[in-house]
Amino acid sequence: MQTAKVALVTGGSRGIGAAIVERLARDGAAVAFTYAASEQPALALVAKIEAAGGRALAIKADSASEAELRAAVVRTVETLGSLEILVNSAGVLESAPVDTAGIDALDRSYAVNVRGAFIAIQESLRFMQSGGRIVTIGSVSGDKAFFPGSSMYAMTKGAVAAMVRGMAIDLGPRGITINNVQPGPTRTDMLPDAYVDTLTAMLPVGRLGQSAEIAGLVAYLVSAEAGYVTGASMNIDGGLLA
Repeated sequence: MQTAKVALVTGGSRGIGAAIVERLARDGAAVAFTYAASEQPALALVAKIEAAGGRALAIKADSASEAELRAAVVRTVETLGSLEILVNSAGVLESAPVDTAGIDALDRSYAVNVRGAFIAIQESLRFMQSGGRIVTIGSVSGDKAFFPGSSMYAMTKGAVAAMVRGMAIDLGPRGITINNVQPGPTRTDMLPDAYVDTLTAMLPVGRLGQSAEIAGLVAYLVSAEAGYVTGASMNIDGGLLA
């Protein structure tokens, strides 16, 4: 699927976000991506894409900061010329039993996972035309909480799914689609090693997901072929919720 467009991926320096950046660049997009702290991985990713003949731009921006997020969108357009694709991949995973959860952790979860996604979408819509594509990276945790201490994370991912449904109604008449990809357990540094064996045993396919597989679904959703898909939350979870 060739994607000769400009994309912005929030949280694109590591894990699923980095796989999405690489896939979109390979499909022909010029890709900007944000990172909060991982400067060296971000610069290495830019170098890798440029060495392969692509175009990439790393932007330091914390998704909890409205000003930094809006500036990242503007810089993308100013540097790369337009914006047709937004992928909200930035996220944090805070875990604690409800009776001991810190409010600072709750606020950070909401600020990055929900508020940040909303702000990035809102700012991007200033520049998107008909044919624009927006994808959020949610989680199957938005549909089912699997472990004690997951209430904050599950709450934010459920909110993202609801947000996408509402926005699809707003954006459909403008020719812009928005969808939510909900990965199951995927081998990234966000997944604690202590959970790997337990989660693997729960999966009908008998293995964790790979970041490149998530990126493949995103690549479809931002393609021209997916113009009739909007407002959907798509599980890519190895059968976990089957």
